[in-house]
Amino acid sequence: MDMLFIKGKYESALEVLIEMKNQDVRFNHDSYVLAFAICYKLNSPESLKICTTLREDALIKGDILSRRACCFAVALALNQNEAAKAASIFSQIMNPESITCTNLNVMIHLQSNMLEPLMEILQGAAKGNVSQFVKRYEFSEEVLAKVREKVKDVPSLTARFDELYKKLHVHGQVTSYTLDALLCHTPRDRRSHTPLLHRRKVSQRTLQPLSQFLLAE
Repeated sequence: MDMLFIKGKYESALEVLIEMKNQDVRFNHDSYVLAFAICYKLNSPESLKICTTLREDALIKGDILSRRACCFAVALALNQNEAAKAASIFSQIMNPESITCTNLNVMIHLQSNMLEPLMEILQGAAKGNVSQFVKRYEFSEEVLAKVREKVKDVPSLTARFDELYKKLHVHGQVTSYTLDALLCHTPRDRRSHTPLLHRRKVSQRTLQPLSQFLLAE
């Protein structure tokens, strides 16, 4: 399944994912990340339904879903214009202190038409008197462009946004990375130095890669 994802064969990866589900294969931390990433890449009502089912099953089983897995689920819900669902999933992320979460939160406010709270988020992030030891929030240029488009017909918000946008740029808090790039960035495991989404999944029954094992069956 992981190699299919790497090669961009998301439909085939989804078939393996469904087979894993049918075989009652227990998902681990990385399996959920990969599964939600596949659903996100497919970006369809069906993949959102599958992602939602997997997430609900994980919660029932008491499995801990990583922040990264949840971010893919949030992004998928947003892409399917399910802002309320995205907000619900986001609210359950234990530690949303990441650049990806920051930008997803902006998108949730944007799609929910919560423009005033959104301006407050940007204003809080753009404060210039923050200690150098305090982590600053960063925003995707792509996401900020969507904010500008949303507020362009409200003169008071447009002027306020333009001022905040300039401050964020001055403080180096704007990145050229798209939200998709932030989501799909593969941090390296501290122990194995293997990209997270490239790590091989192994069947506990055969010690073969899960994708190979399931396709063989």
